[in-house]
Amino acid sequence: MTTTGNDAGAILRVLGEDKELPGRLDAELTIFNNRATGADDEATLNVRVDDADGELVAGLTGWSWGGCAGINMVWVREDRRGEGWGGRLLRAAEDEARRRGCTEMSVSSFSFQAPEFYRRHGYLDTGRREGIPGGHVDHHFFKSLVTDPAAAVRLVALVELAPDAVEAGQRYEDAVLGLLGRHGGRLERRQRTGDGRTEVHLIRFDTRDGYDGFLADPERVALREELGDAAPTTRVLDVHEV
Repeated sequence: MTTTGNDAGAILRVLGEDKELPGRLDAELTIFNNRATGADDEATLNVRVDDADGELVAGLTGWSWGGCAGINMVWVREDRRGEGWGGRLLRAAEDEARRRGCTEMSVSSFSFQAPEFYRRHGYLDTGRREGIPGGHVDHHFFKSLVTDPAAAVRLVALVELAPDAVEAGQRYEDAVLGLLGRHGGRLERRQRTGDGRTEVHLIRFDTRDGYDGFLADPERVALREELGDAAPTTRVLDVHEV
């Protein structure tokens, strides 16, 4: 244990195991999160498989909260792998999440675990974190529980703002990106160059019709017409994960 300074009676300690701290922080952050979001239905979501002797064959742990669901851990006993238990666990968890009113599910998987497993079951890559021990990567996934994952559209938009209307162009992008949700769209990443004149957006739509609806949205069209020649120039690429 490492102890540092005493400030007004408070002592900072760096510990190994602390049996009380995780539960206390979880309770305190749950209160904070519920106040911030108005969602107070957080619940655990567990699925397990036992054999005839009562021994654990496979299991899944996760959570649901405010229309979202997530997976923490999935495990199948080594001698029972290849029998389809992973997929059955996943489907059971998704069905229960839907029953609870959830519309989406998320999960992370190290590159040496099961990223391809999640992709096969309709999960879409939303990000990755490098630097995992052994040169591995942590992949982050999302799946809609109300639309067909195969119909999803992934886009990269390269946006060039007019040199004499950078601030106006940025405000326009703020406004139109705010319209994505009404068409089943989601902004996954938004990046900007140092001079503020170029932006890159990674966007996902649940369906091609949703993307078409966004393009034709009267509010978006009116905002663009208002800018006239000062409107940003956008090149859109239809992409997929490799």
